[in-house]
Amino acid sequence: MNKNNAHKKPYDFKLLTEQMPNLAEFVFTNQYGTETIDFANPKAVKALNTALLKAHYKIEYWSFPDDNLCPPIPGRVEYIHLLNDLLKTSGINENITILDLGTGATCIYPLLGNAEYGWKFIASETDKPAFKTAEKIVKKNSLENAITLRFQDNHQHILTGILKPSEQISASMCNPPFFKDEAEAEEKNLQKLKGLGSNANTTLRNFSGTAKELCYPGGEKAYLHNYLYQSSLLKTNCFWYTSLVSKHALVKSMQASLKKLGATQIKVLEMKLGNKVSRVVAWTFLSEEAQKKWNPKK
Repeated sequence: MNKNNAHKKPYDFKLLTEQMPNLAEFVFTNQYGTETIDFANPKAVKALNTALLKAHYKIEYWSFPDDNLCPPIPGRVEYIHLLNDLLKTSGINENITILDLGTGATCIYPLLGNAEYGWKFIASETDKPAFKTAEKIVKKNSLENAITLRFQDNHQHILTGILKPSEQISASMCNPPFFKDEAEAEEKNLQKLKGLGSNANTTLRNFSGTAKELCYPGGEKAYLHNYLYQSSLLKTNCFWYTSLVSKHALVKSMQASLKKLGATQIKVLEMKLGNKVSRVVAWTFLSEEAQKKWNPKK
């Protein structure tokens, strides 16, 4: 984990249950004498992550329907810290604005990025109910001046219609939908639950998630290549475009496409969370000279 990640050590359930008393009903001591929760239980997972947000990031209100994806806070904040390191190495230390593509009902990246580094955010969403839920979370936490929500009414548009031609932002970030349809999502969920030792016949996902959050026609590859193309239409509007990439095999095709589209730099940043290794791909279309002169319009 990144040196700035507050979740490198085991969860402090005493602190967490003080912040979120209803978490206590899900906490138990396992065979190794360690306090934990059943990570196959979506209600326990939601209570834990709500407590983490309150205890470590001072987010007092974080309410959303149980059907919506409940993001694991340690992994989400790891992306934030990784992005911060990338910006710092590029000399970007102030006036930072991040575009979160597909913020979801939980608006999690803007909440974490603002709490950790004081960043401002533009957050897009294509699902109206999720947009309304995220809007309520922003208002309840008095973050309207830090987080601007924008509704995307065309599911095929990722950047188009969200990032204005005159805008300049420090970076974009994205956790793309991984599956091509609900059948593929369910198959992967059953495999995951088997690994957690849960009943393989259950239809519940431990982190929940609706079809609109998890699926995209053509799957992750189609989404990412659409994203790459649309970023090439806004070459000078963003210093670093970035995205999580779940399948390592997609990296080579992304690199090939980005070179054709005129990217001047492509970085593959490794992200380690316990035994799990994933990656963030970052790219820019700015020349070295343009990077040195980078001065976003206010």
